[in-house]
Amino acid sequence: MEISLAALSGNLLAPTILFFVLGLVAAIARSDLSIPASAAKVMSIYLLLAIGFKGGAAVAKTGIDSQLIASMLAGVVLSFVLPFIAFALLKLITQLDDLNAAAVAGHYGSISIVTFVTAVNLLEAQVIDSEGYLVAVAAMMEVPAIISALWIAAKRGGIGNIDSGLWRHILSNGSIVLLIGSFAIGAITGERGMEQLEPFIVVPFTGVLTVFLLDMGLSAGRSLLEHRKDISKGVLAFGCLMPIIGSLCGWVAAQPVGLSVGGTFLLMVLSASASYIAVPAAMRLALPQARAGVYLTLALGVTFPFNLTLGLPLYLMIASL
Repeated sequence: MEISLAALSGNLLAPTILFFVLGLVAAIARSDLSIPASAAKVMSIYLLLAIGFKGGAAVAKTGIDSQLIASMLAGVVLSFVLPFIAFALLKLITQLDDLNAAAVAGHYGSISIVTFVTAVNLLEAQVIDSEGYLVAVAAMMEVPAIISALWIAAKRGGIGNIDSGLWRHILSNGSIVLLIGSFAIGAITGERGMEQLEPFIVVPFTGVLTVFLLDMGLSAGRSLLEHRKDISKGVLAFGCLMPIIGSLCGWVAAQPVGLSVGGTFLLMVLSASASYIAVPAAMRLALPQARAGVYLTLALGVTFPFNLTLGLPLYLMIASL
């Protein structure tokens, strides 16, 4: 499939992306524009429910096969390995100590579900099919990266054993529970369930995503303003370079699995994104000495905007080759 550069650059003019940019600009301009926290929470629940259910329904339609299992395995391996690559890159181009570098690295093996949802929306706009079960791969990629980051911190950062309560907290994370649960419900109910929920999870989806990305733009801009002194040039370069490296790792992993262009693109997006929900919560519990202003601002204020504006068109162009 050939996708022109002009068509890909059109993603920058999509309403969803432009509303994210509006939020970013409004925050940097110190506007009092805001989205109530309760509304943002409801929107995030809706997006997770919708993407999970649609993925499960797609699996019910196609069935479980060796490609699905191989894709999940590829996602787990990527999530486990990418933090080690991120840590090595951080030590090479930044002045971060081992503990903070480990905390940052964990974010880059895990995933940003909002980036994934935006990527799915982009494929639908371009009328490109993808494997629906990749939402399950997304859920599988949350935890391995945290394990890698904590292992690095234990070996290089000098922390002790991790309390078992942390693992319960990670595995019971609301985002993971909702994503896996809605995926399972979609797989159980199949096409019949999809027909019943289609007016709720298909038609309003892009509109809800647009408002949510406006709020994410506000959050990203304010995080940049608040912690700008913590972000050196090397750290900033890492936030833009690591997503590209991660996406290429995702592309390599997709080849033996035999994913479609859309599926390859989504695996690249998962590998390129950085968590700003599950991993920061885990790092606050496990590595309280690490500087949240660095890892949260990098994930939300640098890598997230980079992926939404420049990364997604680039990854789709590479996947289409």
